[in-house]
Amino acid sequence: MRILISLLLATSAIAQVGPDYERPETVTPPNYKSAIRWRETRPLDSLPKGDWWRVFGDAKLNVLMERATAHNQTLKAAVARFDQARAGTGIARAAFFPSADINAVITTQRTSPNMPSAFPLGGLHYVGPSYNVPIDFTWELDLWGKIRRQVESARADASAAASLMQNVLLGMHADVATNYFRIRALDGELQTVRAAVGWRKQALDIARARVKAGAGSELEQAQAETEVATAEAEVSALQNQRDQLENGIALLTGTNPSAFRLGGNASFLPTPPGIPVGVPTDLLERRPDVAAAERALASATAQIGVVKGNFFPSIKLIGHGGYLSGDSANLFEVSSLNWNVGPSISVPLMAGGKTRAASERSRAAHDEALANYRQAVLVSFSDVENALAALRNLSTQAEAQHRARDSAQKAAEIAHARYEAGTSPYLDVIEANRSLLATQRACATLAGQRLIASVSLIKALGGGWDQSLPVTVPVATADPAARGSTAEKKGFFTKVKGWFKKD
Repeated sequence: MRILISLLLATSAIAQVGPDYERPETVTPPNYKSAIRWRETRPLDSLPKGDWWRVFGDAKLNVLMERATAHNQTLKAAVARFDQARAGTGIARAAFFPSADINAVITTQRTSPNMPSAFPLGGLHYVGPSYNVPIDFTWELDLWGKIRRQVESARADASAAASLMQNVLLGMHADVATNYFRIRALDGELQTVRAAVGWRKQALDIARARVKAGAGSELEQAQAETEVATAEAEVSALQNQRDQLENGIALLTGTNPSAFRLGGNASFLPTPPGIPVGVPTDLLERRPDVAAAERALASATAQIGVVKGNFFPSIKLIGHGGYLSGDSANLFEVSSLNWNVGPSISVPLMAGGKTRAASERSRAAHDEALANYRQAVLVSFSDVENALAALRNLSTQAEAQHRARDSAQKAAEIAHARYEAGTSPYLDVIEANRSLLATQRACATLAGQRLIASVSLIKALGGGWDQSLPVTVPVATADPAARGSTAEKKGFFTKVKGWFKKD
């Protein structure tokens, strides 16, 4: 018996069915289309690379990021999913070890005098209590590595959950930064349009005065009134957009929108920071969504081995022992002992094709995970290329737009001077002012778009630039109603003690 057990344990340590995981090869380009323009060594080395938003130098944005990390509900759900996956690893690993439990049973019974017996019962039967206190022992030997593959799959799932958690964190931070910079761009537009309302009202006052003095026409006055009303309508439209973005940031920071206010600040729009792109293969390590897809592929590969193990016999060491008596007084005497121990061998013979179908399904799941991984890699490269192109094109567009704004400013000054001199109609002033307002608003919009494109590039690169940073669980504010909060993490005996504490 000892020789058999030693042989089984030795076999268990060697045999392992199913394929071993190897990361699939991916074709990566040697560099990005726009990498030469944007490649740098290290921007702002003194700043922590994990808090990538600090490169913008905006204190209010930093506060919003901290609030979002602590209170965002979607992030809390992602952390909880990661905790579930970690617990799942512990559940899978527990299958390596024996399990034992006590199943105490107290019954009143009547035996049958006609039950099978090695000797004639002659109508004898038993009516009365039965006390049974056994210990059941089970240990499945991992002969073919099925349990090891299950643990391997669970660990890969936990790693994927960690990457997905980081992906939620990165996406949440990017959404906060994007909405914030959109609000700041709208603040710039609002400042411009409100200023336009002011000087258009001044132009309306001048037109009214000219009509009253007989030097102007009612047409000029009506045109001036139209321009004022149009600008005031634009203020309301821009304010509506700002309110919606403000509510969006409130949700991201886990705050009730009714209690959230973000003050206006049109004067501060930072210059887009220089961002090191690195080589394209860095994305395979940096992007959390790519890492999650790769870990999901590893889990699916291990599941093939789990299913394949069902084709082979399984051996369990089982044991049952304890005390059995019809009288509680002598229940724990030596004579009341009963036990049995031995191996249980299960050999699969027929399952109606279920096992083979499960194997085909596991291989199809592997192929799906492989396709998802390759797609995630392609998407990551596409995101970086799009962000780089946006930064390059928006920079060129902003330079041209600034020249257009300067020219529109000069044209507006000339048209206003000619109108006051009586050499040009008021329509020229209206057109010049409209062009100036449009170019000023376009400059504010482009400034925000360039910052948003920088955020998109940071997100596309996986956030941060230090690959040595470990994966950490965000420090979020615990929900008092959450069962996993520290308030609920009390041992059984600690709770029992609390029941007997004096008030």
